[in-house]
Amino acid sequence: MKEQEVPTHDGGRLALYSYGTEDAPGERRVVVIGGAFLTALIYRPFSMALADGLGDGWAVDVYDRRGRGNSTEQPADYSMATEIADVRTVMDATGARNVLGHSLGGSVALNAVQEFAGTPYEPDKLAVYDAAVNIDGSIDMSWLDDFEAAVNAGKVGHAMARMKNGMQPGTALSKVPEPVLAGLMAVVSRTKVNKMLRELMPTGVGELRAAYDEAEHVRNFAVLPANTHFMVGGKSPSYYKVTAQRLHAAVPGSTFELSPKGFHGSIPAAVKELVTDIAEYFKG
Repeated sequence: MKEQEVPTHDGGRLALYSYGTEDAPGERRVVVIGGAFLTALIYRPFSMALADGLGDGWAVDVYDRRGRGNSTEQPADYSMATEIADVRTVMDATGARNVLGHSLGGSVALNAVQEFAGTPYEPDKLAVYDAAVNIDGSIDMSWLDDFEAAVNAGKVGHAMARMKNGMQPGTALSKVPEPVLAGLMAVVSRTKVNKMLRELMPTGVGELRAAYDEAEHVRNFAVLPANTHFMVGGKSPSYYKVTAQRLHAAVPGSTFELSPKGFHGSIPAAVKELVTDIAEYFKG
């Protein structure tokens, strides 16, 4: 693994980690853009597995987005424009010609490539898994104000419960009364992973608003390259599938793939079947 710090356009820095063949050419490099509340460290098993699946001569580059890991905090004027500029910075630093986004990182990837369309930054291949994009109001974000208020008040359990209920509607977890769920979340927040999640909550408020506050329209993404690959997990919340299908229908030449056993966390969990599918897409 190669680790480096990359300066940003606004005086910040991004922690960047590369796996696989260190000097792989750009057409054989994949930039991974992670989801909300997740650091590059969480994506290490997946990045290593994907690099192995791609084989010799390939590299996988994953970076800490603003406000997490060893990257600098979100700037005062943070927005989706910040995220897009950072994708450009990472592509410049690595020369990568391929992009993979997961969850909210999928939103960043889609918005970035939408802006890059017709420029030298338009990637050779783009794939997203469970992209968290609010297409024509496909995602109900009515819970976000309550989540932000709980974060600002330091009510970690309530904030986590509100987010779980909001992001996973229709699941068994969403049926648990929120006061009970808040108590459960306060207990599990003491685990190592959830401790990190708790620490990233203030950052999460900013990125969730940047991604979800205004509903996107499918027509805005029609400029995406024809080789865009929309992937969803069969066990993920249903709105990811709805979003992916709407986007697939709007982007001529794009492809859609449903992973029957896939769940929302299948990428950071480095589920073998999904890693194989993603590697085959980029190599193909």
